[in-house]
Amino acid sequence: MSLKDKNTFDAIVIGSGISGGWSAKELTGKGLKTLLLDRGRDVKHVSDYPTAMHNPWDFPHGGQVPLEVKNEYKIASKNFIFTEATSHFLTKDEEQAYIQEKPYDWIRAYHVGGRSLLWGRHTQRWSDFDFTGPARDGFAVDWPIRYQDIAPWYSYVEKFVGISGNKDGLETLPDGDFIKPYDLSCVEKHFGQVVKNKYPDRHVIIARTANLSQADKIHLSVGRSQCQNRTLCERGCPYGGYFSSNSATLPAAYKTGNLTLKTHAIAHSIIFDENKNKAIGVRVVNALTHEMEEFFASIIFVNASPLATNLILLNSISSRFPNGLGNDSGILGTHMAFHSYRGRITAEYDGDLDYKTAGKRPTSGYIPRFRNVYKQETDFLRGYASNLSASRIVENAHDLVGESLKQSLLTQKLGNWHINVGMMGETIPKAHSTVRLDKQFKDKYGIPQLRVSVAYDDNDEKMLKDFHEQFTDMYEAAGFKNIQPIDTKRLPGNENHEMGGVRMGKDPKTSMLNAFNQMHHCKNVFVTDGSCMTSTSTQNPSLTYMALTARAVDYAIREKKRQNL
Repeated sequence: MSLKDKNTFDAIVIGSGISGGWSAKELTGKGLKTLLLDRGRDVKHVSDYPTAMHNPWDFPHGGQVPLEVKNEYKIASKNFIFTEATSHFLTKDEEQAYIQEKPYDWIRAYHVGGRSLLWGRHTQRWSDFDFTGPARDGFAVDWPIRYQDIAPWYSYVEKFVGISGNKDGLETLPDGDFIKPYDLSCVEKHFGQVVKNKYPDRHVIIARTANLSQADKIHLSVGRSQCQNRTLCERGCPYGGYFSSNSATLPAAYKTGNLTLKTHAIAHSIIFDENKNKAIGVRVVNALTHEMEEFFASIIFVNASPLATNLILLNSISSRFPNGLGNDSGILGTHMAFHSYRGRITAEYDGDLDYKTAGKRPTSGYIPRFRNVYKQETDFLRGYASNLSASRIVENAHDLVGESLKQSLLTQKLGNWHINVGMMGETIPKAHSTVRLDKQFKDKYGIPQLRVSVAYDDNDEKMLKDFHEQFTDMYEAAGFKNIQPIDTKRLPGNENHEMGGVRMGKDPKTSMLNAFNQMHHCKNVFVTDGSCMTSTSTQNPSLTYMALTARAVDYAIREKKRQNL
């Protein structure tokens, strides 16, 4: 067998995160011999979660990361998830240098499973208010799909993932195929009732989350079990209680016998054959030896994560595509967007002091978008969703140590309820929000560095102001006190919801991908990670990535059978 034959597969998937894991599961499940490329090390479910069962006293530095180590993670350490328990799942700055034309935190997790081990797990469906938003509000381009196109695929992935949630009957947030929901605390319910009475179009619900409040047969079949409500998900869950590539899609793919995993494989570019007029494979830099390798397949799914996918496609240059693979439109790397997490507002409540929260839950309350839904009512476009949590804590416990802490915990002297609401605002994709390759600087693997030029704009500032004003009014109506509006100053990228650059659309002149995430000008390449998104909505995007991926694979297989690929 020649080296080329040895390196030839039916399909190649670049990236093993949430969308890449689904690409691998679906392609292998349909019988295709599939190569999964990941630029980092392998992380095996259960055995490679080193801190999963640690107690607080098991950490040498009490959960803090020593300064000399933290200095190696100057970008990642800005993220709330960076602790002594999770730093091994995040990426050092020197691993892939990039250029910030405007301040941007590129939070990366280079290992098998990627950020699926670290995500917040909220899984809200999008509605037609989201898919029709650009056409209605005059930004970006019209989505080539509507809710009815993706609804069956939402159901398909929800059943496998295991989504805990309540059927709330809201137009703005379609119900799904849920397992049993978690519950709101009494103060969250109080807040929800006050809001409902004063603002009938605003709703406080329990957030839908990818945690197994119950484990059904489909979950048990890949070795997962019920969530233990430990709320230590970001360490990796040995129970498989939350969804990740490592615990769910990759085990399913391995069971088919059709999956080959190659780690330490940095995708350099996609190989385009001008005689065949299609992509034929992927060039890879071996992260250990820095040698170039080539792998071949008739179908390629790009799921490297938004910025990395843009980089790979921009670097995939040929005579046919001098500006990047499939980039006849010049759209590649433009119209980047993200979610704004700058808004936060806290308060206290001295009611319901006969109650306290018991145990833990792996999710929060959720307030779906209520601004500019049915009509344009503000001086900014689009809106924001919000996460809500309310609980009582031991008074002043965070200031105590030793015997005083022990006594405080034993006596359980509880203070007022503490309420926290965080904003997740939709930002507008703009032509000047770009990522592009630097012409001079390369990373340590010889790959061009990415120049990132993405920032907040006036629309975001107006939205932040409105968030603080609206929730101050709602807090006051609920009898909350000590209200503190906060601008978190979180930079673009820091929230891990970057999107765009390889957007879907109806017109090849203004988009890169069609309604099935297939490249307009390179038919056997599909892109289903966050880079494919035309707009960002206010809902968490991961469930939509999964549904789009499963739908795209189904289409690719049908096209392959028709010999169109």
